[in-house]
Amino acid sequence: MFLHRIHPHIYLRVYVNLFFKFCSEHSKRTFKNVKKFQYSVMKLKYVAFLKDLSRRDLLLVGGKAANLGEMKKADLPVPDAFVVTTNAFKKFIKDTGCEEEIVRIIENIDVDNATNLQIASEKVRELIDKTTLPDELVEEIIKAYKHLSTEYGEDAIYVAVRSSATVEDAPNASFAGLHSTLLNVKGIDNLLRSIKICWASLFTPRAIFYRLQKGIKHEKSLMAVIVQKQVGILTERDYLNGKIKAGVGFTIHPTTGEKHKILIEASWGLGESIVSGIVSPDTYVIDKKSGDVIEKYLGSKEKITVAQEGGGIKEVETPKELRGQYCLNDYELKKLWELSLKLEEYYRFPQDFEWIIEDGKVYLLQSRPVTVFYEKKEEEVRIKKPPILKGLPASPGVSIGRVKIIKTLEEARWKMMYGDILVTKMTSPDFVPYMRMASGIITSEGGVTSHAAIVSRELGIPCIVGAKDALTLLKDGQLVTLDGRSGFVYDGEVRELMVREKALEVSPEEAAKLKTKTKVLMNLGIPLEVEKYKHLPFEGIGLMRIEFIIAEWVREHPNHLIEKNEEQRYVDKLAEGIAIVAKAVYPRFVVVRFSDFKTNEYRQLLGGERFEPEEANPMLGWRGASRYISDKFEKAFRLECRAVRKVREELGLDNVWVMIPFVRTVWEMEKCLKIMEEEGLKRGMGNFKIWLMAEVPSVVFLAEQFSKLCDGFSIGSNDLTQLILGIDRDSAILANMGYFDERNEAVKRAIKHLVENAHKNGITVSICGQAPSVYEDFLEFLIDIGIDSVSVNPDVVCKTKKHIHEIETRKYLRH
Repeated sequence: MFLHRIHPHIYLRVYVNLFFKFCSEHSKRTFKNVKKFQYSVMKLKYVAFLKDLSRRDLLLVGGKAANLGEMKKADLPVPDAFVVTTNAFKKFIKDTGCEEEIVRIIENIDVDNATNLQIASEKVRELIDKTTLPDELVEEIIKAYKHLSTEYGEDAIYVAVRSSATVEDAPNASFAGLHSTLLNVKGIDNLLRSIKICWASLFTPRAIFYRLQKGIKHEKSLMAVIVQKQVGILTERDYLNGKIKAGVGFTIHPTTGEKHKILIEASWGLGESIVSGIVSPDTYVIDKKSGDVIEKYLGSKEKITVAQEGGGIKEVETPKELRGQYCLNDYELKKLWELSLKLEEYYRFPQDFEWIIEDGKVYLLQSRPVTVFYEKKEEEVRIKKPPILKGLPASPGVSIGRVKIIKTLEEARWKMMYGDILVTKMTSPDFVPYMRMASGIITSEGGVTSHAAIVSRELGIPCIVGAKDALTLLKDGQLVTLDGRSGFVYDGEVRELMVREKALEVSPEEAAKLKTKTKVLMNLGIPLEVEKYKHLPFEGIGLMRIEFIIAEWVREHPNHLIEKNEEQRYVDKLAEGIAIVAKAVYPRFVVVRFSDFKTNEYRQLLGGERFEPEEANPMLGWRGASRYISDKFEKAFRLECRAVRKVREELGLDNVWVMIPFVRTVWEMEKCLKIMEEEGLKRGMGNFKIWLMAEVPSVVFLAEQFSKLCDGFSIGSNDLTQLILGIDRDSAILANMGYFDERNEAVKRAIKHLVENAHKNGITVSICGQAPSVYEDFLEFLIDIGIDSVSVNPDVVCKTKKHIHEIETRKYLRH
């Protein structure tokens, strides 16, 4: 009777203990297996074990830990670990009352005020440091740490404590280096302190600034913490004898995107010295198919990061004999080659991974998708002059600009101008605002995985790293050409390299093979140019401007023609230009934007001065829809409508749609539609569609109402940005100060709001500004919020399609 009252969990515990007793005289290996059995039945609320995790657990354990779980499932050599989950972090900040205080401190922070940002950050981190962990969390962490230690036959082992934020390693942001990693931690008190340091690293000034810049809400950014067996616990003498070596690897060449190459960087000691960019490592390029080393470069490896006895790490000078020899032997290179192949085969996508070797055994510490890569075609260019400097190619492209030697951040603040070539020892996250200003970047230290290299590739800026003599050979103000593909720097201009870059663009044939959910459309202004571009892989003309036809083919103000009774010539010329394009791309659609000249531009046409007022600010004056409904221009607008109708009905090109620019109010849109309907252009008439340019914030705010008046929106990001931020987009002063940026959080929120409300009403959204083809992070933002299409200039159609394909592939793999 008594036995029937025993809780089932007690049965289980009794069974496990009896099982241990039975196995007590078996081998150590059997003992470990039994301990693992006990571990498997240990169910904890706030701690997860690596073997149980996969990419589906991203929100629970963060990106880094989820990836380690995947690698463990794939039977890759990953040191065991447990993860303090994001639920633990949430419990900590909620149960202790920290959450309300954190929100109060940072909710109204001015990110442009560095002092206030620093003060707020220090307050939050001090709050987390001084707050005691809830007992329930402490108990679970102790249990997990004891289990991990027992698994390795010790009472307390050294561990690496690594942040694993839910937004870390995001493809559209370089969060590398923002969150904490603590190596060589031993003992429960040190472990608990290290976990809080990782949590607090969510609120460093750089991390707060980055989240605000990327539009990530603080409350959506959660932190898990990985507690992993530390590899490399040997004496300092062992380190100095070369028994520990570590580095990074890429399963494609990260600079050129060559898929048949693997790149490995290696240095003596722990890998922290490479990741932080404080050493110039050895570099190996391996043929992916054969495993043969086809290129290698000896790095200077000035310092070694070693594990200290008792905990923590330190940097020591590398012995002279180790500096002059390569780190890796043939066997180790073969093992890294084999692991590279396994990683890429498992993830089905190029990988960037960290590794460490202890006494000849290779361990993997993390892996993530290569987020930016390029294709290189062999295109030899003969340069008549020799290079003046050589470094490691880190981000492809060519830049011609003036050198600015930057030794401190303070110097960067007053010295850097847009278009300069930034030359410095190495960069850190604090350098990012000035890196954005640069047209090229050169560092004297670091490898292709240093901060400068990673961020340059993200920003699409040519970069060379590890150019040892950069700070002495280059002079302030010197005009140079930087070649990010070869690693060479030339004195003066080398235009041949710019020609080569043009030749390296993605071919239409390559781009046409790529399937994307987000449509790629093309902008066009000169009708006859369509013959040059009609073979490109676009799905329609997202913006056809008719201003060129008016300015070059007609050359007279439409009211001047009406006054002379020459209305039909105007209609015929417009119809001719539109028809040339519609016929060339048929059956792909052509969205014709009705005229959007401003008053100062109309005045330049023959007869224009008689019909156009002089406005102080034509950009915000009588333009777009306001002209069409004005009794001073309505007749001219009706002629534009007749030209479109002629193309569709008389010439049979029913692939022509229209777009109304610079709409401000619902009532003016309704008046425009009434005029159009009177001229035979009505929504729902066959396949005819009417789009509306979303350039004025009122269209965003009233998206629900405007959605009922059109078939699609097309975002004019230039005008929308200037009107949301109160910026004259033609102001050179504001542009140089960094104000004009479509990626501003306010602009992004507006775009997201428009897309969400349009889709609720079954209306499509496109964008026809230049930002998607310039900023890959902005393009990724648009894809994430579900934009239907992007319309870009002809020269970047193929490149944009490739970028969309890469982003959508990454997004698919993440889910």
